[in-house]
Amino acid sequence: MIVLADVISATIVFAVPLLLVAMGGMFSERSGIINIALEGIMIVGALMGCLMMRWMDAAVTSGALGSQLAMLIVTLFAGLCGIVFSVLLAFASINLKADQTIGGTALNMLAPAMAIVLTWVVQGQGQTTILIPTWSRITEANFGLTMKSQFLQNLLFKNMYLTTFIAVILFAAAVILLYKTKFGLRLRACGEHPQAADSVGINVYKMRYAGVLISGFLGGIGGIAFTLAAGSGFQSTVAGYGFLALAVMIFGNWKPWSILGASLFFALFKVIGSYASSIPFMPQFRGVEGVSTYLYPMLPYIITMILLILTSKKSRAPKAEGIPYDKGSR
Repeated sequence: MIVLADVISATIVFAVPLLLVAMGGMFSERSGIINIALEGIMIVGALMGCLMMRWMDAAVTSGALGSQLAMLIVTLFAGLCGIVFSVLLAFASINLKADQTIGGTALNMLAPAMAIVLTWVVQGQGQTTILIPTWSRITEANFGLTMKSQFLQNLLFKNMYLTTFIAVILFAAAVILLYKTKFGLRLRACGEHPQAADSVGINVYKMRYAGVLISGFLGGIGGIAFTLAAGSGFQSTVAGYGFLALAVMIFGNWKPWSILGASLFFALFKVIGSYASSIPFMPQFRGVEGVSTYLYPMLPYIITMILLILTSKKSRAPKAEGIPYDKGSR
């Protein structure tokens, strides 16, 4: 039962960055811009969020600033840094009409290199890991509780971070924004038929900028959420989670509720890969050296490829994504 609690709590905490980043990609592609740079945006968000936590550590430790207020500031700062980084993609794709896939790939190459350099500048050359302070996690003490049940303690507080609650709020906001507002209707129109949208007075360029910037905000928050979930420090990488989020977005067919389900599904296999040795019914392959060590961590990526192959014919991307908009063409 304790293992079950661990698996459930870990699945939720690993689904959060997938959900946030996949929704970010959804907003960008719904506006007509392919955002391959999600991996790089996550790295930038994680880097700047961890540096902010490092800078605020003394204030939180001394009690001058509440730990969860500090985490809220860190999360918003990571999102803002994601916005700044995504402006590079927006400018290249919208103003310069550059190839969006190549632009996104270039940003993915830039981000980890920049992260290593900035980490060295702040911490000294050779120190490539930024440690995450323990106050970042929500504990029973934050609520004044003492859990007697080990199951409930592991389920509720072993992997509880403020980013989980923020993700719930942002998901609800994304659903409302996309389907219940004029902005969402105009954004979707720009990704499907920008010429028609322009003909009724919608500024396609502004809407596409908005889609990419929203993508940067969610991607930056997703980066710090992944770093919190993954371990005790940031090492200038998010382990390919940005590309996995792209797969989640495609598997979710660019729809928020489907993306939520896909995020939980992929996160579950990610966690099973990590907890395989503790789950009684999982084969251990004891007679073959190294199989379980390498096979189970590969599960989420193997499942990703299989599902994308099986569902590729049913996927329906926005019709105008990846096509630079020329105002003079009809």
